[in-house]
Amino acid sequence: MAEPFLGTWKMLSCENWTKMFCFLCLTGVSLNVQKMVASMKPILHIGANGDKLYFKTESSFKPATICFKLGQEFDETTEGNKKVKSIVTLDNGSMIQVQKWLDKETTIKREVVDEKMVEKYTKNNVVSTRIYEKM
Repeated sequence: MAEPFLGTWKMLSCENWTKMFCFLCLTGVSLNVQKMVASMKPILHIGANGDKLYFKTESSFKPATICFKLGQEFDETTEGNKKVKSIVTLDNGSMIQVQKWLDKETTIKREVVDEKMVEKYTKNNVVSTRIYEKM
């Protein structure tokens, strides 16, 4: 069921840039890091290796790779260098990632719509959307 997500994706746009800036601020990311993350257009590789999936992000800021099994919690270090507990599940064609740390939570919902991947970040009612196209 993860097949529509597999492949290499290039970010086209980040909608609600102001909200993204607020989103990064809410997660405790420094102003310099906020500016770098908001301006970058990463390439995201989503792949499978046996029963594990991986996200490999290429960017001028901070390349990162996470490897996980669907439905199993794992440790993750975010772009803003936060150490979180994450879990990724599939639900009705959407890939849902929940990151938790202390008493905070971020949800990242990924959907493939019209050959584009829509990635919605939600934290404290702040929503930012990234749009990717398959390379």
